[in-house]
Amino acid sequence: MLSKSYGNFKLECGTDEAGRGCLAGPVTAAAIILDTNFENQTLNDSKQLSENKRFQLRPEIESQAITFAVTHIYNEEIDEINILNASMKAMQECILKLSQKPEHIIVDGNRGIFRKLGIQNTVGKIFTQEEIEYLKDIPNQSIIKGDAKFLSIAAASVLAKTYRDEFMDKIHEEYPMYNWKKNKGYPTKEHREAIAKYGPCKYHRMSFRLLPEQLILDL
Repeated sequence: MLSKSYGNFKLECGTDEAGRGCLAGPVTAAAIILDTNFENQTLNDSKQLSENKRFQLRPEIESQAITFAVTHIYNEEIDEINILNASMKAMQECILKLSQKPEHIIVDGNRGIFRKLGIQNTVGKIFTQEEIEYLKDIPNQSIIKGDAKFLSIAAASVLAKTYRDEFMDKIHEEYPMYNWKKNKGYPTKEHREAIAKYGPCKYHRMSFRLLPEQLILDL
């Protein structure tokens, strides 16, 4: 059973992201503050849940949240600031969107959420100094495999995954040849074969290795 909180905080926020390893589409983050009375026996790390179960859980999570937010960082910004910074920035933007300021933040992974603030990006949101100071003021803790340990991080992982999947389903209609409705932009064999055949499109991350290096045979 997942723990309700890391510390004794009424307004503890969990945050997580989805889509870091994809070749196309955004990296999507969610942040959520759950009511201290929130309980759910099914909720777990989104990777351990079926797609149907994730979408069934989402309205339940949202209806019982004190506040939550979701942010997409799109491929153009990923290419500019790199995927790690984009993942962190997506979670930071979510924190700024919450209707209440968290007393404490727990984040999935091994990096503090505020290690880089105010990146000099030209694409996407640019943080003001006031926003940077707001974020710096909130204590946070990174937790390895936190989405399998704490309810709020698991809830954030479900929101991030479902909102990103919806986005990929939508752009699938524009570029059905990549079959994003199935692979969600991940580097599957089918996805890479489609890139080889049709080339990349405006949603692909051009800073990623879209195709494996060709073998040069010494004949």
